[in-house]
Amino acid sequence: MNSDKDATQASERIDPRRLLQLAIGLPAFFALFLFLPAGNWAWERGWRFVLAFTATMALAAVVLMVVNPEIYAARSHIHKGTKRWDRILLAFFFPAMIAIFPVAALDDGRFHWFAVPWSVVGLGYFLFLTGFAVTVWAQAVNQFFEPSVRIQTDRGHKVIDTGPYAVVRHPGYLAAMILFAGIALSLGSLWALIPAAISSGLLVLRTRWEDQTLQAELPGYKEYAQRVRFKLIPFVW
Repeated sequence: MNSDKDATQASERIDPRRLLQLAIGLPAFFALFLFLPAGNWAWERGWRFVLAFTATMALAAVVLMVVNPEIYAARSHIHKGTKRWDRILLAFFFPAMIAIFPVAALDDGRFHWFAVPWSVVGLGYFLFLTGFAVTVWAQAVNQFFEPSVRIQTDRGHKVIDTGPYAVVRHPGYLAAMILFAGIALSLGSLWALIPAAISSGLLVLRTRWEDQTLQAELPGYKEYAQRVRFKLIPFVW
């Protein structure tokens, strides 16, 4: 019994090849979606954000490697069994989320549509770090934190009610919404709040549909929903 469990956990750990892909892909992403639209490789706010993002990612990786290493394999791709409605929703969500970066680059790095003071940029970094911290907290306590909506029968899916899940039922989505606004403002762009708002709106829709799915299909979730009343925003909804 223990050997089967150990084998399952080993298979869930991150593939070293994915670390290499991340190491190559992240600089390519920033080059394509930040500095190319900015038209300026010396864009100061862009480089400040890249450094902050990289440092935060590295710290989060160390924490999750210790407390929940299988989260990397779980979030590495869209798994079999993902709900069809979620695949459609993600087709709109990912472009909207990615658009935050080039819109910010075009705004602050190239055309300077709105002058954003450093106090607002500082607020952006506060929101960015807060959203990132809550995301890592949720991933640390929830081994079922996958990128798509499905009932993970292959992984022994069960209700998680500790950590931020004791406050709201979908803390990862709340954290993402805070994070999106933080990215836009830390890059010095008010225009980038538009794709951030669209992304957040899609997450609100996803929260509703995912919650309905879990209540209908995941044992124990209805009882959990009675204990933790709020789906997304404490004392609001």
